[in-house]
Amino acid sequence: MEIAYVLVQCKMAHEMEVLKQLLEIDLVKEAKGTFGYYDILVKIEAENTPVIEQAITKKIRTIPNVTTTTTISIIPEQGKE
Repeated sequence: MEIAYVLVQCKMAHEMEVLKQLLEIDLVKEAKGTFGYYDILVKIEAENTPVIEQAITKKIRTIPNVTTTTTISIIPEQGKE
């Protein structure tokens, strides 16, 4: 299972509607509002990296009022025993 975190910026005063739409995406396991430069932190889990990339480009980035995203990919080998 691959994991990525996506930092999302949205237009001011649209954070809650974006958050609700993010939580409707199947691969999104968590989405939390944050203070600071980014508005929302999103955790995505999928079988492989291409599926994560598709979710980000085709679903997250197309949500109305999302202005930018930054993706942090997790090194798959870490955390395994």
